[in-house]
Amino acid sequence: MPTSDDTISEYLTRYADSLKAFDAETAAGLWSTPGMIVNDRSSDVLESRDTMVDGLRQAYPIYQRLGLASVGFELLERRDLSDRLVLVRVRWLFFDAGGAQLTDTDSYYLLRDEDEAGMQACVCVETDAAQKLQELATARGVDLTAP
Repeated sequence: MPTSDDTISEYLTRYADSLKAFDAETAAGLWSTPGMIVNDRSSDVLESRDTMVDGLRQAYPIYQRLGLASVGFELLERRDLSDRLVLVRVRWLFFDAGGAQLTDTDSYYLLRDEDEAGMQACVCVETDAAQKLQELATARGVDLTAP
């Protein structure tokens, strides 16, 4: 039986909550290993949870400098590939402390239901995250290259 929309939404809610809390361990626990993140510039294979945690921790200061305080999402599309695999298109919504939307990004995720671990991301294809985060940084006068 294919994965339900409720199961997908519960997974995305947990992922959004981990990003909002800057909780790299929880976020990494929502990924299968190895995991892969693909964008216009690179394809990165994350071999272990430790590698995932390190990568997330490196990204969080950027989000903090941009004023990220909460994360929401819209499930835009889903395609069941098998009983355990589903491809989803997600729009992530990033908000500041006052609730104003900072930006949004669209990504595709290949998710797998892994029994005991539950839903896990296997692959993420980022379509516009780098561009939109750079636009936000420019608008806010934030240098993304600064530590």
